[in-house]
Amino acid sequence: MRDRRRSRRPAALLVAAALAFGTAACGSGSGGSGSDDPNTLEVWTRSNPDPAATYERVFAAFTKKTGIKIDYQPVINFDQQLQSRASTKDLPDVMINDTALMGSYQSQGLLKPIDPESIAGHGQVTARTWSSTVGLDGRHYGIPYSRQAQTLMIRKDWLRELGLKAPTTWQEMLSVAKAFATGDPDGDGRADTYGMVVPGSAQNGYAAWWGASFLWQGGAEIIERDGAGAYRPAMDSTAAVNAVTWMKDNLFCGDNGVTQPGALTAVTSTATNFQDGNAGMYLTGPYNIATFDQTLGKDKYEVIPAPAGPAGRDVLADGENIYFGARTGKTKQEQALAAFLISPEGQKLAMTGQNQPVVRIPVNSTLDAAKVRGDARWGVVQQAYEDASEQFPNAPDFAPIKQDTADSLNAIFTYCGGDVRSRLKELNETLAGDLKDQDLLK
Repeated sequence: MRDRRRSRRPAALLVAAALAFGTAACGSGSGGSGSDDPNTLEVWTRSNPDPAATYERVFAAFTKKTGIKIDYQPVINFDQQLQSRASTKDLPDVMINDTALMGSYQSQGLLKPIDPESIAGHGQVTARTWSSTVGLDGRHYGIPYSRQAQTLMIRKDWLRELGLKAPTTWQEMLSVAKAFATGDPDGDGRADTYGMVVPGSAQNGYAAWWGASFLWQGGAEIIERDGAGAYRPAMDSTAAVNAVTWMKDNLFCGDNGVTQPGALTAVTSTATNFQDGNAGMYLTGPYNIATFDQTLGKDKYEVIPAPAGPAGRDVLADGENIYFGARTGKTKQEQALAAFLISPEGQKLAMTGQNQPVVRIPVNSTLDAAKVRGDARWGVVQQAYEDASEQFPNAPDFAPIKQDTADSLNAIFTYCGGDVRSRLKELNETLAGDLKDQDLLK
């Protein structure tokens, strides 16, 4: 077996050891400007300036309501800066970051366990959503804050121009994609349109992030539970072979213009063909709605459920959790902030306003995203999350698993003559090594 895995575990163990050496001292360490004030919480988010402005408004409302101050730090290079702070045993009090990172953070000893009942309003978050914050030891290590699910963004003006209907199955989607690529839907007389946008690069695991929905719709899984606290790789299944073969043969191999040029080296920041106006479909997250409204125009596209594959229409769901840093002394203040953030008031503030929303689908079950925003398209996203979505397993450290899966899928889609079954068997062996590294392989 050719071992493509990266050496990740030793670094995590070093950080965990550093934290175990001096966790009790973290509350008074240096480096966090809010660490010495018992009524100030240092809060980090991974945010660019526009969403950071939304967080500023949310935190200002919390301070006005409770008197607890927030030392807010929007951090773009979040993980790098977090590791630096962990090495000095001085973590932020509160962090808001991706759900999929929980397993990695918890395995490194960066998080405090949380009792959901200690958070006021916890009962307004569904048991299903709370379940995504459970670690390998059965304890909760995060508080749900925002969720989202992928939907299909599609050019409704192109559908109308070509006399087509929005697709509901893989085959219909493929037919529409080919028509978008060959039927001159923009009417300029040139062959300059493409069926769909794909961020298919292996970089940062994008091929697995995008491809996961197709795997699930085809009945496949990347890894599966194998008893209590154990997992097994599942990418050598017949369903996985069939789903990956369908993607390879229909979306990437063959001269049909279904995907945009350079799809297999594209990441989300460079896969701009939909908003640029020369691609007709994009399976993506709802955070793009505001951008597409501004760049493409709300009147030109619609948001629809993902077309169904042989096993259904499940799509990737993800989001953000609230995490408490592994430090002591401010538990009550942290709990108060979390309670505000998941309350109807806090969630509405984070979903509305002039700047980019930081809550997409509310975790508070009393709220309807479409009603809060006055936009029916968000109802499509909320229904996809509630009825037809899966999340990457977040109790394990899924980062190496996602990256190795992306490397393999990208290679399969790039080398069209290769044997899918043998490549996926090799991937399965690599994933078994990833799980063994985390002591999760039964």
